[in-house]
Amino acid sequence: MEVHNFFVGKDGHLRSGWRAIFFGVAFLVCAKLFEVAAAVITRAVGGLPGRFWGDLLPFIIGAVVLFSSATLVGWACGAIFEELPFCALGWWPHRGWVKNVALGSLLGAASLLLAAGFTAVTRGIRFTLNASPGSTIGKTAIMSLVVFVIAGAAEESLFRGYPLQTFTRAKLAWVGVLLTSLPFAAVHLANPNVSRGFTFVNTAVAGVWLAAAYLRTRSLWFPLGLHWAWNWTQASLLGLPVSGIQRLAPAPLLHAMNAGPDWLTGGAYGIEGGAACTVALVISTLVVWRMKFLSEAPVASTTSNQ
Repeated sequence: MEVHNFFVGKDGHLRSGWRAIFFGVAFLVCAKLFEVAAAVITRAVGGLPGRFWGDLLPFIIGAVVLFSSATLVGWACGAIFEELPFCALGWWPHRGWVKNVALGSLLGAASLLLAAGFTAVTRGIRFTLNASPGSTIGKTAIMSLVVFVIAGAAEESLFRGYPLQTFTRAKLAWVGVLLTSLPFAAVHLANPNVSRGFTFVNTAVAGVWLAAAYLRTRSLWFPLGLHWAWNWTQASLLGLPVSGIQRLAPAPLLHAMNAGPDWLTGGAYGIEGGAACTVALVISTLVVWRMKFLSEAPVASTTSNQ
């Protein structure tokens, strides 16, 4: 192989691996700049409001920074390195996108309920109705929905956005799935109450699950539906921690009491740290890959290669 071919393909475009590396570096720089800007703006307006929004706004701001950075850098990389329009990034409202979001939301909620069902049948987790007023539960459901949709969009834009897509266009989808699912799992290891073995495996499997959803539709709407509905059902309906974080839904519909064993239920980390989650995600991944009625986004033309 000639030296210049190590960096540039026969079509004159930077190779997919270097494109992904450039995206990662540019994303980190952009995210830091946006984070500083958000902190300056927050300080200028006198801090965050108290009570309910005061607890959730830090998550929303962080998710907005993540989404904005990943989307902006992903669009720029696509335009500069592959001469692609913004719609190639997967967020353009193509024909059938609403249906994809709806199907993803139903399947995401059902997949989480399947995992919870395994724990309930074995009495590993016991669920009781929350005695809080209905208005408080309703407010939690609506406010947390906003949080989970924004947070889900942010993670999809980062992990199932440009890095996965540029490898897929280079006919290296399996490399893209691997190189996005493993970092997706690794970043969750810093969360509270982490169970390192099951947390890493389950989150990596979730990365494959969501990557399969992108590959089936070539857009991010279907994986977004899976992602936000899984988290919202987990926290706002069942009262379970989301990846170890417990304060995202202060008044859920149900209260959950963990009776163990932790290898099944996930313990303090939540259901994503146990074997019940593993089984549910594997089943749901197979369903995603064979699912009918999904709408595929038009594939943007590109001449890029490996």
